[in-house]
Amino acid sequence: MPAVPLAALPGPGPSGVDVAVVGAGLIGLATAWELRRRGRSVAVVDPDPGSGASRAAAGMLAPVSEVQYQQEPLYPLMTTSAAEYPAFVAALERAAGQPVGHRTTETLVCGVDAADRQALADLRELQLRHGMDVQPLPLRTARALEPALSPRLSAAFRIPGDHQVDPRRLVAALLAALTAPLPSDPALDGGGDGGPVRLVREPAAALQHDARGAVTGVVLAGGQEVAAAETVLSPGAGLGALAGLPVGCRLPMRPVHGDILRARPPAGAPGLLERTVRGLVHGVPVYLVPRADGTVVIGATSREDGLDGASAGGVFRLLRDAQALVPGVADLELAEVMARARPGTPDDIPYLGRVRADSGEPVAGLVVSTGYFRHGVLLTPLAARLAAQLVTGEPGADPAADAAHLATTDPHRFDLQIAGPPNRSI
Repeated sequence: MPAVPLAALPGPGPSGVDVAVVGAGLIGLATAWELRRRGRSVAVVDPDPGSGASRAAAGMLAPVSEVQYQQEPLYPLMTTSAAEYPAFVAALERAAGQPVGHRTTETLVCGVDAADRQALADLRELQLRHGMDVQPLPLRTARALEPALSPRLSAAFRIPGDHQVDPRRLVAALLAALTAPLPSDPALDGGGDGGPVRLVREPAAALQHDARGAVTGVVLAGGQEVAAAETVLSPGAGLGALAGLPVGCRLPMRPVHGDILRARPPAGAPGLLERTVRGLVHGVPVYLVPRADGTVVIGATSREDGLDGASAGGVFRLLRDAQALVPGVADLELAEVMARARPGTPDDIPYLGRVRADSGEPVAGLVVSTGYFRHGVLLTPLAARLAAQLVTGEPGADPAADAAHLATTDPHRFDLQIAGPPNRSI
């Protein structure tokens, strides 16, 4: 991604800001923007913004079709953030002066065989119990909506509230919004043009502490310090490489790689799909997300095999299963094959909150917001808002709901279950 010129801070070097945000994926960039809107000066520390999991993400805003069994605590986070997306997008597009590829077309979920049909029907019962809108469709109706669907499907369901956004355009808009003058917004503390922002294109190596144990910024890989009153950690799967987390703070993470493909129709040919199509193919999930330019994003595997690059077997399965749902995929030009590590937690729920010391008291100056696994794009508005509120001390419009969300994402929820040494401390 090309460098974006960011406002220089007073004085030499990247020092003396209100907040240092470590990590410039969607979560980190959106958090920095929310803080800037509240008048805070921000340093965003990342050698290559938007190049990690955000680069590979398909961008489905799917609080209904992403529902999985035994993950009930995630549902309120997903539905709340999805509800916040329209206002988030409108404000960001105004600030950035460019679109983010937000599309409110519905999602179709299909099954190939009888077992897929039964699995989707069973899942629908769970979704309905949680008040979600999932509508069974006659196959003839589904194919009238999307003629490219296979005539041999066993079932189809419509989910009107599951939409999409283009994560790459979202990253670009956030980078632009971090530099553009902000219109006065009396609803936000600070208003005016917001705080100054600097992008520090170097890895963070360690947290910096004062004599009382408060976090006072970060130390870069080159040894330079970024002094900050508050530090927000959003480094994704790279959290474990950061030294200086408080003694006793254990944030177990695992990298979950996903293969993802991008394909496009031949020059002059119409787009293959209008709606996102998700499905089960003999029990295996696959999805196809059409962009406005005709490109189709196909994904995504989940594997923990240690391979950093794309898996040949994963690419084969994606193409095979995508064609089972939409045979015309075979006629597309394969434009990109990519794999990225998504940061997973033991329960697939992110870490978002204040970090506490062994005494149980919050560590001054430190907020963590990472571990979003498959839901980083969907949870971006909520995660950014909650992290900004933690830093600034501002209440949200619904403090009780925010408190419940933060209880769900408590970074210390595994402390009593984990044996072994804590993270390194400087």
